[in-house]
Amino acid sequence: MKKNALILALAIVTGVSANTTNPVEEVKKEVKTDKSTVTWKAYKVTGSHYGEVALENGALVFDGDKLTGGEFTVDMTSLIATDLEGESKGKLEGHLKSEDFFAVSQFPKSKLVITDVKANGKNSYEVTGDLTIKGITKPITFDMSVYGNKATATLKVDRAEYNVRYGSGSFFDNLGDKTIYDEFDLVVDLQF
Repeated sequence: MKKNALILALAIVTGVSANTTNPVEEVKKEVKTDKSTVTWKAYKVTGSHYGEVALENGALVFDGDKLTGGEFTVDMTSLIATDLEGESKGKLEGHLKSEDFFAVSQFPKSKLVITDVKANGKNSYEVTGDLTIKGITKPITFDMSVYGNKATATLKVDRAEYNVRYGSGSFFDNLGDKTIYDEFDLVVDLQF
């Protein structure tokens, strides 16, 4: 009887260990910052402005071919407007880098750390991360598509959550046509 119980126990242990698969090791893929772009577009009552900001570094993490995480740092000192030229361009860039907006001299970096990834289709993911702007960290959720060695995402960011107040109807009354909307878009194209 004891011999049969021992054989049964060994069979169960052997069977369980035979069915256990080794997990695929996560792979960190560094983003090619010179071939990747982050484009911003901000809106106001009377129109919009757009431009770019440079990635300082970044990486996506994969388990096999499935996205599982990532982290990115943006160089806020690189913030430029691409819809204007000359003096208007310089004025807007200076204002965006000032205390009125992103206080770049005090907060030269912004950061996104991916905290959760859910597949929502072939090559498509719902991504949640912690976005830090002006030293304030808030969660953000967006969709990301990954094809081969490229990834794309569009993020809607509410600047009011990061204490970016200038011209915001959330903080000031009676701005009229001087109102700048709180939400702005970031369109991210990554190569890795």
